[in-house]
Amino acid sequence: MHPETEPYDHGQLDVGDGQLVYWEVCGNPDGKPAVVLHGGPGSGAGPFWRRFFDPAKYRIVLFDQRGCGRSTPDAAEPDADLSVNTTWHLVADIERLRNHLGIEKWLVLGASWGATLAFAYAEQHPSSVSEIVLFSVTTSTPREVEWLTREMGRIFPEEWTRFRDVVPVEERDGNLALAYSRMLHDPDPAVRDRAARAWCEWEDTHVATYQGYKPDPRYQDPIFRLRFARLVSHYWGHAGWLEDGALVRDAGKLAGIPGVLITGRLDISSPPDSAWRMAQAWPDAELHIVGDAGHGAGQASVSDLVLAAIEHFAGR
Repeated sequence: MHPETEPYDHGQLDVGDGQLVYWEVCGNPDGKPAVVLHGGPGSGAGPFWRRFFDPAKYRIVLFDQRGCGRSTPDAAEPDADLSVNTTWHLVADIERLRNHLGIEKWLVLGASWGATLAFAYAEQHPSSVSEIVLFSVTTSTPREVEWLTREMGRIFPEEWTRFRDVVPVEERDGNLALAYSRMLHDPDPAVRDRAARAWCEWEDTHVATYQGYKPDPRYQDPIFRLRFARLVSHYWGHAGWLEDGALVRDAGKLAGIPGVLITGRLDISSPPDSAWRMAQAWPDAELHIVGDAGHGAGQASVSDLVLAAIEHFAGR
């Protein structure tokens, strides 16, 4: 990874709907523009993302998606309204930020949920994107959500049963993400906290498929825990507000945009078939399935490929 670098500029962008989106820029003001789309939804753009880029070569833009704490209102607030927090709101925010910063085109880096958002954004605004680099690739289809919230219980039966049993009996056979979303907005703070703890415990379970994985320490923070669980369950409960299969169907809109897709063979959370299907539909995509890797970039076998792709595109 590249050395740590601090932002030289930051601000809050008014994107409408009463929402202020936090953004920051670091690296070389005259470098190649790049934007980071963090995962979650709800995890926020942590400083580790900056280290994927050579700060001498890139103008690196990070932002927190709506509701992620530094972007306000905070989804963890007791009366948080998520009705204006959807994929298409975020797509519009990204384009508004690009225009605000006076950037013609930028490289898009994303992971997990950020990969879904990257596809949605690039297919809507292909002329704004120079290259795409994604890892832990998802497309947030109903099938993927059903896998994450129900079918994956075949692999983690005991843990999934605990996850399911937090939901009231009458809702256990339905949309578990929406059931959790309702609990996470319950007037009783004890109900909210129990649901947030259970959701984050399940998150830490299905990404822990490789040797050396460490639980996410952010889940120990009750505010982060509630914010994250609310946003993920909100998005999963609606399958990202995406027409089923639309991202693969419309991948032809990415023609001419070079891309690198990196996914782990052991990534149970985001199985490799999602990346494979997108690569079949997107002729300019280069697919890497890493045999010993799970979810995220915590393993050198994944992070090295991400770094190499970003370095390769630095000169374009």
